[in-house]
Amino acid sequence: MSEPELVLASRSPRRHQLLNMLRIAHVVDPVAIDERVMSGEAPPRFAQRTAREKAQAGSARHPERWVLGADTVVVLDGAILGKPRSSLEAEGMLAELAGVRHEVVTAIALARGDTVHEARDVTAVWMGAMTPERIRAYVQTGEPMDKAGSYGIQGFGSILVERIEGDYFSVMGLPVRLVVELMHRAGLGYQFT
Repeated sequence: MSEPELVLASRSPRRHQLLNMLRIAHVVDPVAIDERVMSGEAPPRFAQRTAREKAQAGSARHPERWVLGADTVVVLDGAILGKPRSSLEAEGMLAELAGVRHEVVTAIALARGDTVHEARDVTAVWMGAMTPERIRAYVQTGEPMDKAGSYGIQGFGSILVERIEGDYFSVMGLPVRLVVELMHRAGLGYQFT
């Protein structure tokens, strides 16, 4: 049996799960890149650059296959809320998000050799009001600790979200419709069966 043509350059279990949900054959080979924001870099550009760099780093290791890189950032008032480094930081982020609108930007890149196809999605998310006790209880589940903005819409965090305008899967970390679009551009195609 031949190896899948697609490599996922991410350690995110959610991205892996979403590709599996669509029955897109792939292998997982995470890459490490410098994910610091450059001076003056806007959040959408940052997300796109890091997605591209992940895909290109993976492509250097797998030159004969297409490599998918992705990056998701939570943006509040123009500032990126990354993954929390402590429970206290997670509580602080959630307190900032409580009762307000923010954006989730997910960028993807599909690379092989010098060819890179890119796309980006922006979804608006409104969080409900949260008491400090509710925030603390959610953080104690451990779920926020590996997630941008300190919440996961697909888990316990779903009860914190009042509504979204845009792509649910993008908030999860992978806008699947854009992945399929990039696959078509790359000549990979997609079949439902």
